[in-house]
Amino acid sequence: MNKVATAAAPKKARGGSRIGRFLADNGALVGLFVLGLALFIATPDFLTGPNLLNIGIQASVIAVLAFGLTFVIVAAGIDLSVGSVAALSAMGSAWIFSQGSMPGWIALIGGLAIGALSGAVSGFAVAYGRLPSFIATLAMLSIARGLTLVISEGRPIGTAPAVSFLGGDLGVIPMPIIVLVVAGLVAAFILNFTVMGRYMYAVGGNKEAARLSGVPVRKVLVTVFALSGLFAGLAGLLLSGRLDSAQPQAAVGYELDAIAAVVIGGASLAGGIGRISGTLVGALVLVVIRNGLNLLNVSSFWQQVVIGLVIAVAVGIDSLRRKNQPH
Repeated sequence: MNKVATAAAPKKARGGSRIGRFLADNGALVGLFVLGLALFIATPDFLTGPNLLNIGIQASVIAVLAFGLTFVIVAAGIDLSVGSVAALSAMGSAWIFSQGSMPGWIALIGGLAIGALSGAVSGFAVAYGRLPSFIATLAMLSIARGLTLVISEGRPIGTAPAVSFLGGDLGVIPMPIIVLVVAGLVAAFILNFTVMGRYMYAVGGNKEAARLSGVPVRKVLVTVFALSGLFAGLAGLLLSGRLDSAQPQAAVGYELDAIAAVVIGGASLAGGIGRISGTLVGALVLVVIRNGLNLLNVSSFWQQVVIGLVIAVAVGIDSLRRKNQPH
């Protein structure tokens, strides 16, 4: 009898450890499922086709922003400028089309280039100027928002048809959802299947060890910030496409939602850990919470409180996870 009990104990322990690992690796996905189930019970309007498409459209901008930010956080940095860079990219694209009399596709590419260049400037400041990423991107946040206001003179500017197309529909599927899927696949490919992606994890895990192993740390840092700016530019074009105009105050505060999405998705602010799939789930969690609270007629003020609590819990879980990791 004792032998049977002794043999069964490790199996139970192994089963418990498997469940624990699954919850640790997929906690955000489980949370999203539970949240969706609770909202389905609370309101019949949640699990309907139009509302689910609405959730996808709302998640597109935050998720695309967060995809780019995932690269930076995996490499142990932070980018506070993505919201302002998104606005600058959209405004720059609109100006190229309206004032520069350029074709719409050039305006679209110009907007993406502005985003990538803005991110690269922050990357150079971090890699070669040795500024902390918090300070470098905080400065870029102010610079990008200021340039947006200078270009627009505080007024909205109409977008190019190629940009407006991003906010439309392709058949019955909204274009923002299609862009979200394509951007996610590209970001996942970069992070998981390229040498640069492996370098990002190495730099985030231990920058000095990565340097001694021959990893071009400065090049990696410039690249991750340039990619963050590129994805921010795409998010800004998505947002202006939905609005059919570039707004000078667009994407204010979006950087906080993007950071929250990355952390909720399981990335560590200490670097070295993060997945694009987790970031997507994190963005969906934020949007589903807001969508559900709207359906339940909860005040927008209380919505901010709830989102803040969710972010605090996610960061707390990240801290506990790092504390319990073997050194």
